[in-house]
Amino acid sequence: MFDREELKELIKREQIENLDDFQELMRKITKEVLEAIYDGEITAHLGYRKHEQNASTDGNARNGYTQKTVQSQLGPIELDVPRDRHSTYEPKIVKKRQRDISGIETKVISMYAKGMTTRDIQQHIYDIYGYEISPETISTITDRVMEHVREWQARPLQPVYAVVFMDAMMVKMRYDGVIKNVAIYSILGIDLDGMKSCLGLYVAETESAKYWLTVMNELKNRGVQDILIFAVDNLAGISEAIAAAFPNAEVQKCIVHQIRHSLKYVPWKERKTVAADLRRIYTASSEAEGFAELERFAEKWDRKYPHISRSWLANWTELSTFYKYSPEIRTLIYTTNPIESYHRAVRKVMKSRGVFPSEEAVLKLMQLASQIQKCARQRVHQSGEHYTRSRLCTLQTESRSTLNSSGVYTPQLTESQL
Repeated sequence: MFDREELKELIKREQIENLDDFQELMRKITKEVLEAIYDGEITAHLGYRKHEQNASTDGNARNGYTQKTVQSQLGPIELDVPRDRHSTYEPKIVKKRQRDISGIETKVISMYAKGMTTRDIQQHIYDIYGYEISPETISTITDRVMEHVREWQARPLQPVYAVVFMDAMMVKMRYDGVIKNVAIYSILGIDLDGMKSCLGLYVAETESAKYWLTVMNELKNRGVQDILIFAVDNLAGISEAIAAAFPNAEVQKCIVHQIRHSLKYVPWKERKTVAADLRRIYTASSEAEGFAELERFAEKWDRKYPHISRSWLANWTELSTFYKYSPEIRTLIYTTNPIESYHRAVRKVMKSRGVFPSEEAVLKLMQLASQIQKCARQRVHQSGEHYTRSRLCTLQTESRSTLNSSGVYTPQLTESQL
């Protein structure tokens, strides 16, 4: 490294007057350093220094230079790469076919993960580094993420999850030249240590019990043996699929989604009053009290809005699951808000995208966005406390299945055993 006086002398000698001059000087220094490393590498490979008598026993020797241009954070740099007669020398500092030493691939992936379009990335690279990168190159770089997406989507999961949330986010996707609204389903799990992780992402045009059973079986194939509670939206066929794959699991349909559905056809002037009366249902202290509040709601509003009480009654079994649990657990499971907060974070990244060209493009960006948002594995907080095994399992676990202390899958685990 230069000391201060040497640096001053260098700046004076090279007549550095502005930032462009300084950048050009740094390019020269980088070129000299890299070529000096090349010289050291080929000397070690051949066993003698340049201009020394050839001490090689196999007849191999230096054989001139090949010029190559590499892209760097300082701009393009031309390098003289030494050759040997037998073509056995393999450069290590900048490999034979390497044309980029700027770490540009990492930067492209980072910009893509933050929601920048291919055109934005292309312009950004040109503005900063002064060289063009084609849209095809950008796509090739980001496509490498799909390998990690597939590995992530197939990774082994925990054997037991206390709560699993499922919800959808709509995106526009092009199918055979036609733009359609497609649902991206996210599955978020909280394990028995209170750790939250995204278990998988799924793209589907339609919902059905058959489709959801495929998803449930995929979770089982990845190692999930038991789930205590599913917190879901009113997805078509989801309850039947859960009952088939995880017969001991309880289902809690999202109260917030139910309220939104209830208020959909209520005029604005009465919406606040109707919402207040609905609130008495899900804030009741017990299921019996909640059902009594539902009956009172029906008596008051059925003449105007009969669809509201009918919908609540039709789904009551799975809307009322949360009453079995303590107030702390209720606030966690009676809504899919934990997964919706994840979706909000992802939407910030995806907002600059209009239409996605393929399913892979959506999954690629969502996976990168998950990493940016650190969704991979987080401790869940509620009211300033961690959810631990004892807090996430309730008095209703006498017939549930989970793992014993030795890791063997056994039934009949009670809360006291946790």
